[in-house]
Amino acid sequence: MSRIRGKNTKIEQIIRRGLFAKGFRFRLHDRKLPGKPDLVFPRYRTVLFVNGCFWHGHDCHLFRRPSTNRDFWDAKIQKNRDNDRKKISLLVESGWKVITIWECALRGKKDQDIAVVLEAVAERICKDFTEKNSSIAGPDK
Repeated sequence: MSRIRGKNTKIEQIIRRGLFAKGFRFRLHDRKLPGKPDLVFPRYRTVLFVNGCFWHGHDCHLFRRPSTNRDFWDAKIQKNRDNDRKKISLLVESGWKVITIWECALRGKKDQDIAVVLEAVAERICKDFTEKNSSIAGPDK
């Protein structure tokens, strides 16, 4: 478990490279914001989280609850979900747009082409939409 990264994951690095190539400039893991978002786009007042399906309890084919020490994992994953909701609501209340990319969007049975995901993220960053919280998951979500 100690080798599992909390930041700078492979999927996060792919997203960063793609958005940088599209001309977006961002800050990484800004400690001043709730939840230390993976990417912060100050110009667009937008933050982006790249979430692992297991650690955040995403309802997809990549999430499978461990069969051993079940009480511990249930509590841990529920706490992560509660923290996610709290940090997103704090960011939205502060006027930030929040985008979440799930691991299953780029990895697994029903993964999407990286170019499609990057285009969707770029549109959501630039678009001034009223819905302040959106997520990008695999095609079945």
